[in-house]
Amino acid sequence: MFQKPGWRKFLSHVGPGFLVSLAYLDPGNLETDLQAGASHGYELIWVVLIGLVFALIIQSLAANLGVSTGKHLSELCKAEYPKYVKYCLWLLAEAAVIAADIPEVIGTAFGLNILFHIPVWTGVLITGLSTLLLLGLQRYGVRKLELLIAVLVFIMAACFFGEMSYVKPPAEGVLKGMFIPKLKGQGATGDAIALLGALVMPHNLFLHSALVLSRKIPPSVRGINDACRYFLIESGFALFVAFLINVAVVSVSGAVCSADNLTDDSANRCNDLNLNSASFLLKNVLGRSSSTIYAIALLASGQSSTITGTYAGQFIMQGFLDLKMKKWTRNLMTRCIAITPSLIVSIIGGSSGAGRLIIIASMILSFELPFALIPLLKFSSSTTKMGPHKNSIYVIVISWILGLGIIGINIYYLSTGFVGWLLHNHLPKITNVFVGIIVFPLMAVYILAIIYLTLRKDTAITYIEPTKDTPAAQNNMERGRPGSELDRIPHREDLEDIPLPE
Repeated sequence: MFQKPGWRKFLSHVGPGFLVSLAYLDPGNLETDLQAGASHGYELIWVVLIGLVFALIIQSLAANLGVSTGKHLSELCKAEYPKYVKYCLWLLAEAAVIAADIPEVIGTAFGLNILFHIPVWTGVLITGLSTLLLLGLQRYGVRKLELLIAVLVFIMAACFFGEMSYVKPPAEGVLKGMFIPKLKGQGATGDAIALLGALVMPHNLFLHSALVLSRKIPPSVRGINDACRYFLIESGFALFVAFLINVAVVSVSGAVCSADNLTDDSANRCNDLNLNSASFLLKNVLGRSSSTIYAIALLASGQSSTITGTYAGQFIMQGFLDLKMKKWTRNLMTRCIAITPSLIVSIIGGSSGAGRLIIIASMILSFELPFALIPLLKFSSSTTKMGPHKNSIYVIVISWILGLGIIGINIYYLSTGFVGWLLHNHLPKITNVFVGIIVFPLMAVYILAIIYLTLRKDTAITYIEPTKDTPAAQNNMERGRPGSELDRIPHREDLEDIPLPE
């Protein structure tokens, strides 16, 4: 029996991890990195390292879920939960896609503004149109789209590493910040929480569990185990590249804002650094070419992230609602829904309003995360969903500790942020009382919903026993030939509109 060499099998699984890694490289993360570097130098790089290790564990659970069940996370949520819970989860997932898309669209618009001096709202429209055009690559196979994303990731890497080589941050300071945890200085704890909370995106969990289904996976225990291992290695490599880019952003920001020759204007920008002001800061300190390189990286980051965000919206809408519509119609619908808030705010508030919207979007994502993460943790540990491929007891314990830790951090971030705003805003006292009366009960409902999802017992049995690892079945799968009905991956017909690699 002819078998592909191991490296060829691995290469056939490369792709989904790079699309997923973009959630850790989107403009929202870049802004958080810039702020962390400007305020604390290199001292918070260890948070990025821990966050991406967490992300690798959680993303591998999403990939394993798709490979082992033949269904992605939104389809399993539809099968498992009652009608009203299902629709609530769908609305929350759609809100997460919109919130994730806001910094991506606005970041791309900022990049276009820096390079070509076009208005931000015009950049938002151009971003929406270009995303639809680039998504047209799907008709030529999903591998073409993955190749485009990989190219954009390496453009980002080249730009930020180029900036890093020009700034030359001290290697000792960067390494100490990476491996010696510190939380010194005013606001360090809050910035560390924001940095960690920005790394795990709810829509990314739906996306990863769906992307792995575009690969031909032998429907056998060995085939599933091999695919899970290959996707883990591939995700690890992609997230390692994402980690290096994040380190470069923090290091450049830290080095520029700690320079001795800062002018008063540059020092003021460092105190409140964002995606837009970073360009002017780099231009003033390092020269015009540095600002251009930053804009190219921001453009690559935003454009690639919007593609994956729209892709995630497709799978969420298809999985929860099982809509039978053409792919271009679904793309257009999800794109229009996602860019509408960014377009309205950029027209009314301009660059400053768009920048504030990014902060609001990050808070929404923190709010949404438990409603994707808890179902993932439960399903990946469930015999009714995963059969013998469910997580081991060690993975269950580690993943739940990480998951509940991230959820706890986000709840703390949201609650303290709201209470701080309530205490320090300039609204009349009666207005604050009414806001508290409305918001605090909603916070209680939010916590009860999380407890419900955590404690609810799974009832729907979706796992189907794969075929035995027979030589004939393996040979058919290696050659890309379908076998009997039992040789096919269960439920794969639900994703028949996803183009398979050539």
